[in-house]
Amino acid sequence: MVQIKSPEQIAKMREAGLVVAAIHAATREAAVPGASTKDLDDVARKVLAEHGAKSNFLGYGGFPATICTSVNEVVVHGIPSDEVVLKDGDIISIDCGAIVDGWHGDAAYTAFVGSGHAPELIELSRVTEESMWAGIAAMRLGNRLVDISRAIETYIRRQPKPGGGKYGIVEDYGGHGIGTEMHMDPHLLNYVERRRGKGPKLVPGFCLAIEPMVSLGTPRTEVLSDDWTVVTTDGTWSSHWEHSVALTEQGPLVLTAPDGGRAKLAEHGITAAPDPLA
Repeated sequence: MVQIKSPEQIAKMREAGLVVAAIHAATREAAVPGASTKDLDDVARKVLAEHGAKSNFLGYGGFPATICTSVNEVVVHGIPSDEVVLKDGDIISIDCGAIVDGWHGDAAYTAFVGSGHAPELIELSRVTEESMWAGIAAMRLGNRLVDISRAIETYIRRQPKPGGGKYGIVEDYGGHGIGTEMHMDPHLLNYVERRRGKGPKLVPGFCLAIEPMVSLGTPRTEVLSDDWTVVTTDGTWSSHWEHSVALTEQGPLVLTAPDGGRAKLAEHGITAAPDPLA
């Protein structure tokens, strides 16, 4: 069953989303050469404490940290560690969440550590991020879940990959519903699988975490011996972007974006819903 939220509940989710945005800002600044991924986790813990929020990652299924820090070929669920020290030229995807009064926020971004990154890495992150926004723009009243999947896949497939070949759209992980839990129905694929049908119709109160994960090579992944860290099977580097989004009568509101998604949605000709906390 899909959990439909009231405007008051969406406002609470916006509070949680802004805490996530604050964690993103702080960890992005801290993701520099010489910093360990444990240092970034400490930064996130401090932000949560400052906002009186709780982590929805720490302890989830036994996960031992506040954020996921996925470096280079790690797609998702990387565990922060003192031993993983960022180097000039790395890329890192940071995934994190927050709980405020029982309501969840969840978002991820890919950052460039230092300088001198290959154009193919810069383009990988851009394509992944823009495919996320294409999916968010498809979160419209009257559309169905599959329309979001189609928008994400179509955007990625239309982008030329530097050096040739195709981007790998990760198959084993995708987006999800969010609300009183971090992961809820429905599961959102980042590609269209016709056997799954069209999915539910998008109505006011529908809330989703939209999160494409894209690699420079294979769409296939494997889990390492720690039972968490997910890597590409061919060792190619990957990017992960995510926002939590609420659909309202006035359109989509990007709960984890500082501006509610206003600027990026305008590029798609869409007006973001009013911010309930403004």
